[in-house]
Amino acid sequence: MGRPRTPLLNRELIRDTALRLIDADGLAALSMRRLAQELGVQAASLYSHYPTKDDVLDAVANLLTADVDTSGFAGGDWRAGLLIWGRAYHAALSAHPNAVPVVASGTGRRERFLAMADAVHGGLVGAGWPPRYATMIAGSVKYLVIGATSTPFGSGFADDVQVYLDRYPNLTQAHRLAEQAERIDTDSFELGLEALVRGLEDVYAAVGRQR
Repeated sequence: MGRPRTPLLNRELIRDTALRLIDADGLAALSMRRLAQELGVQAASLYSHYPTKDDVLDAVANLLTADVDTSGFAGGDWRAGLLIWGRAYHAALSAHPNAVPVVASGTGRRERFLAMADAVHGGLVGAGWPPRYATMIAGSVKYLVIGATSTPFGSGFADDVQVYLDRYPNLTQAHRLAEQAERIDTDSFELGLEALVRGLEDVYAAVGRQR
């Protein structure tokens, strides 16, 4: 038989399958052997596309950050830039919570991830922030996004009122949080992001006076 017109494997298929496995079973379940089994091939077949598991994870991180919107910085408004970027970043990771640790590990040599970081840093510096502050601001938004997408708040409370009665008088309504967990998590992230941007106004003014 002749060779198939399209290869059985390609980098995108391997990457997308890895993300699907992470979504389903968590990061710890991903291995090159498990990935190969899912694709119906031998593990050795993967190595010509991705030499190591870390290379696969880099591709996953690039995929998750590729379409995060940094266009808000284009007009020179750092406030709009941070809000648009922060919300888009949050939405991208919220769709794949099991993969958040992959992104949390940092940019490394991840091209798409670095492109996002470059756009954010350039937008902040272009709007008048010193490079040192631009770095800290980008870090602050990342901390907020990673925390919000990896440690949900509302769903962590038991829905049994008896847990809180008598011993925890300030938490007698906490049993209701679980049913509203998604809304609480979204609203909490929005509150944090907007508060951060508002708080930076005074810092921006002080930086301007120093200059």
